[in-house]
Amino acid sequence: MKTSLKPNITSLSDAVLDAETRIRPHIRETPLDRSHHLSEAGNCNAYLKLEHLQITGSFKLRGAMNKVLSLSARDLEKGIIAASTGNHGMAVSYASHQRGVTPTIYMKNGASPEKVALITSFGGKAVFFGDNPVDAENRAREISQQSGQIFISPYNDPEVIAGQGTIGVEIHRQLSSAEVVFIAVGGGGLISGVGSYLKAVNPKVKIVGCWPENSRVMYESIKAGRAIDYPEQPTISDSTAGGVEEGAITIELCREVMDDSVLVSGAQIFDAMKLIMQKERWLIEGAAGVAVAGFLKRKEACAGKNVVIVLCGRNIPLDRLQAVFRGES
Repeated sequence: MKTSLKPNITSLSDAVLDAETRIRPHIRETPLDRSHHLSEAGNCNAYLKLEHLQITGSFKLRGAMNKVLSLSARDLEKGIIAASTGNHGMAVSYASHQRGVTPTIYMKNGASPEKVALITSFGGKAVFFGDNPVDAENRAREISQQSGQIFISPYNDPEVIAGQGTIGVEIHRQLSSAEVVFIAVGGGGLISGVGSYLKAVNPKVKIVGCWPENSRVMYESIKAGRAIDYPEQPTISDSTAGGVEEGAITIELCREVMDDSVLVSGAQIFDAMKLIMQKERWLIEGAAGVAVAGFLKRKEACAGKNVVIVLCGRNIPLDRLQAVFRGES
């Protein structure tokens, strides 16, 4: 599937199956675990898709692996470059290392030392530029154009989206009767891939996009029908934070696959993270908390249904984790 093409639900669902075959030997099939507590809270059958147990600690590995495995030997010789606040950089580093390449990962100045260390441990080289993730990404793109290195977007790439969509293949295999799926949204790659596949195999399934109130650029871009700038405030869901690239293919895909959208407050995200840690004994990051908070906000509409909540990652710095338990939202 070429990145120059704009995929739709049908073409993307086919690409997801191709990605499933390609990346299967290199990733984990994560469990789908019924949550007794959330099932009782929503009077439904609530299942957690434990993607935080993925090798690099988040779903991002699927998309990065599919992209890197699709590159030719000539592409690999040019080198790989990306920009990241953490999870995407870890994924690109791990996937590239599997093919013998050391990728360059641009990060903002002052990036989390823990995430920098993880990127390095997975085989990447961290380079710092600018005061925010947008500056780092723009610099990475600039270097890519100058050097010919392959830039891997965290969401605006059909191969990356198809890789993320393999979560949908697993959900359908593990619970073909799923009726509602809650997914946190940043750039839209995860919900585009998962939603496209699940809609293709079961058009009646409801896909719910979840955002932090403080960081909802894609939410506003979907409403506008194009990428727009929208002011952001700090959020513990840093994995979903950041702007949307002009011409991003995920905007239209999100519009196609989403049946509902939910905005959640910082306090609701903190409460959801703490609930999962206390009741399920799972350590999750803010973006995973967003999906849980979205479910809790819509739980009345889920009564009697089979519900899936995607726990997309676990990579939360220790100081932020401590803040969750102190209730500092």
